Amino acid sequence: MAVTQVYNTDNKKVGEVELNDSLFGLEVKKHILHDVVKMQLANRRAGTACTKTRVEVSGGGRKPFRQKGTGRARQGTNRSPLMRGGGVTFGPKPRDYSYKLPKKVRKLGLRMALSARFSENNMIVLDGFDLADIKTKEFVEVMKKLNIENGLIVVPGKNENLEKSSRNVHGFKVIQTGGLNVYDILLHRRLVLLQPCLGQLEERLLS
Repeated sequence: MAVTQVYNTDNKKVGEVELNDSLFGLEVKKHILHDVVKMQLANRRAGTACTKTRVEVSGGGRKPFRQKGTGRARQGTNRSPLMRGGGVTFGPKPRDYSYKLPKKVRKLGLRMALSARFSENNMIVLDGFDLADIKTKEFVEVMKKLNIENGLIVVPGKNENLEKSSRNVHGFKVIQTGGLNVYDILLHRRLVLLQPCLGQLEERLLS
């Protein structure tokens, strides 16, 4: 099992922790990460785009001009897609873009994303991250001490002070262990894990 240092918010080493190779020591396969991210983005699509066909637009009823003698192409209705103000040909209609990958593939993708950040030395484990008050300035100071300019912070449970202190800082996101996903891990350059999250991740991804 790999061993990594545990730091505090002052960027000082306070201990070590063993990492499960099944979570942080996998060979990263890009096609697995691609499939999981593609599924996540598809599931986020609203699918509410809608256009009107020729039977839904207003107007029509009579022939816009006579059949012969005008030199123009014959037209039977001004609701035709060929006419200004007419319907749309093959336009989008509300639909559901979501789909699911097998559960094993989704778990494997998340484990590979964690392994990728660890192998790149872009993961740090903190013993804790508690703010006494909701202060953006304090959050920014801690990130400067840790030399992190863009990061995903994973917390074991609800941490309102930390979440509200970080939400106006560009490039940072606080997420609970249960909501951790491949897209957010890959979107942020650094991964910050609070030490209690390691056990929760093992329970979630190896059970």
